[in-house]
Amino acid sequence: MTIDPLVHQTADLLQQKHWMLATAESCTGGMIAAACTDLAGSSAWFERGFVTYSNEAKTDLLGVDASLIATQGAVSQAVVEAMASGAVARSKAQVSVAVTGVAGPGGGTPDKPVGTVWFGWSVGGQIRSERRQFDGDRAEVRAATVRHALQTLVLMLQLPT
Repeated sequence: MTIDPLVHQTADLLQQKHWMLATAESCTGGMIAAACTDLAGSSAWFERGFVTYSNEAKTDLLGVDASLIATQGAVSQAVVEAMASGAVARSKAQVSVAVTGVAGPGGGTPDKPVGTVWFGWSVGGQIRSERRQFDGDRAEVRAATVRHALQTLVLMLQLPT
């Protein structure tokens, strides 16, 4: 599935609920926000995007506890959930999607190889997180991350609230 139909679905579902979206992105560097704002009229449902590539940015902009990053690592369930919560808390959005991962080509470890991405979503006050492993080069990992983030967001927005 291409990204454009996912953005249209996201827009429709958010507007039906009168909700706004915020993104908190590390490994994608704002690509989810860019995909969303490529759609004309996105200001009706897209509130803001946080690009928190550094650990300090995660702490400063999203309120992620620095000790959490130090103990769990930036690419972790605890950090992505804090990013998703922080994006809602520090915006006027009711919904967020957060991503943190190892896009490569370097930076991987045995526990977190290149292609490891943690996702976090906050929808209707509920946090969901998931770890995925993507194959491919840096561009492919980042594109797969954007696609999965939006696909899962669409599924979550379709659930009754």
